Amino acid sequence: MKTDIRVGIGYDIHRFAAGRKLVLGGVTVPHKKGLAGHSDADVVLHAVADALLGAVGAGDIGRHFPDTDKRFSGISSLVLLRRVAGMLKKDGWRVSNVDVMLLLEAPRIGPYRDRMRRRMAQALGVAVGRVSVKATTQEGVGAIGENRAAASYAVAAVYKGR
Repeated sequence: MKTDIRVGIGYDIHRFAAGRKLVLGGVTVPHKKGLAGHSDADVVLHAVADALLGAVGAGDIGRHFPDTDKRFSGISSLVLLRRVAGMLKKDGWRVSNVDVMLLLEAPRIGPYRDRMRRRMAQALGVAVGRVSVKATTQEGVGAIGENRAAASYAVAAVYKGR
C-alpha cells in the first residue's frame, strides 16, 4: 500500500480581553488578560485544528464547531482538538507532526512550552517529540506588537498507509 502524506496550515488570532483566562496550547498561563472568543479562545489549538483539518480537506474549525452553536460556548479547545483527531483517525489518517509558531509580546511562554507540547501530544495521540511550539514577538508592531492580540500559525503533516 502506498503512503499518502498531506500537509496543512492553520492560523488564528484573538484580541486580549479583561476578565478571561489566558489559555495557550491547552495550558492556563498567568497573565492580566485572556483572549476573547466563543470557546476558551486558545489560538494555538485553533491553529493546530485548522492545520489538521486543512491537511485532509475537511474545512476549518468554524465549520465543525461554529461560534453560533451554544454547545461550544466556553469549551476547552483541547476537547475540540481531540474531536478533530478523532475525525482524522476515523478516516484512517494519522498525525505525523505538528509545528506551532505563537506570536505575542507577553507573557513569555518558555516556562509553559513543555506542558503545551505534552497536552497537544496527548490530545493528538502522538509522542511529545512530534509536537513543536515556538514563540516570537512582533517587536512592538501592529495589534500583536502593541499587546492587543495574540496569534498562532501551525503546520501539520498527516499520513495514511504504511
